[in-house]
Amino acid sequence: MGEVLEALFSERWPYLLTVVMLLIGLYGMLMKRNLVKKLIGMNIFQCAIILFFIVHAYKYNASVPVYSEVLGEHPELYMNPIPHGLMLTAIVVSVATTGVALALLTLIYRRFGTVDEVELLQKLREE
Repeated sequence: MGEVLEALFSERWPYLLTVVMLLIGLYGMLMKRNLVKKLIGMNIFQCAIILFFIVHAYKYNASVPVYSEVLGEHPELYMNPIPHGLMLTAIVVSVATTGVALALLTLIYRRFGTVDEVELLQKLREE
């Protein structure tokens, strides 16, 4: 049993880190009342997804996708650049989403004086 756990943690630690980050982000989004904390949870969740794709696309001892005379035409010896490029796009979308969310939270705080979800819903019902 100890050998199985040791192999699990030594070989698959990036996946375990991703799962832990996913759970932390999901907890932050679902369980926190403060909207800023929910936004932080969403960012952690997005980072975990990006990390998962980057880790999954990694190849051990692979070369950059530029043709080499030494490696020849063996595609298994080259790394696939598409997931990395897609994750760069995901990072840009994440930053843009965060910026818009912070702008909306600023407007919510200026109008209602709170970013607490329960208080905000209560003030909306009163209006």
